[in-house]
Amino acid sequence: MYTVGRGVTRSKRQSLIWTRKAADAGLPRACMNLAIGMYQDQPHAREAGDAGFEMSAWDSTAGDIMLMGHDVPPDVLADVVHWIHASGHDPVAYLQQFLRQAVLGAKLCSNDGCEVVGHPKDFKLCAKCKTARYCGAACQKLDWTTGHREKCGVFKAKGYQGN
Repeated sequence: MYTVGRGVTRSKRQSLIWTRKAADAGLPRACMNLAIGMYQDQPHAREAGDAGFEMSAWDSTAGDIMLMGHDVPPDVLADVVHWIHASGHDPVAYLQQFLRQAVLGAKLCSNDGCEVVGHPKDFKLCAKCKTARYCGAACQKLDWTTGHREKCGVFKAKGYQGN
C-alpha cells in the first residue's frame, strides 16, 4: 500500500484512499487488500472500501453460506465479497480462509522455522523496520542472525511499514 512516498503525508487513511483508487481501476491486489482490511476492521478500511453493496445483491443461498459464523456486519461482508470477486478470486473460499484465520489465527512469525499460530496483535513488530513480526525474542534473535539483519535496513530505507 502507499503508506510512504515522496511528498506524500504518512497516513493510513490516505493510503487506503489510494488503494481504493487502484481497486476501482481494476488492480486485483488492491481489491484483495481492501477486502482483507475491511474484514479485519483495520483503521479506515471499511470507510475506504464501502461500495454500497448489500447481501441481497448476491444469490441468497450463497449469501446465507457466506454469512455463517462471521463476526462482521452483513453490509461490510457484502462489500468484502464484492472486492474479493473483483480481484478475480472465489469469495466463498476466501471467506472461509478469513474466518479460519479469525478464529484460529495464522502463522505470522517471520522466522521461517517457527510454527506458532496466532493473531497479529499477539506478535511484536521489529522495532527497526516495523515489517517483520515475531512471536518472541528467541525467534527474533534467530531470524536476525539468519538474514533479517540484511533485509531490515533495506526495508527501512525504502520506507516500508508493517500493518
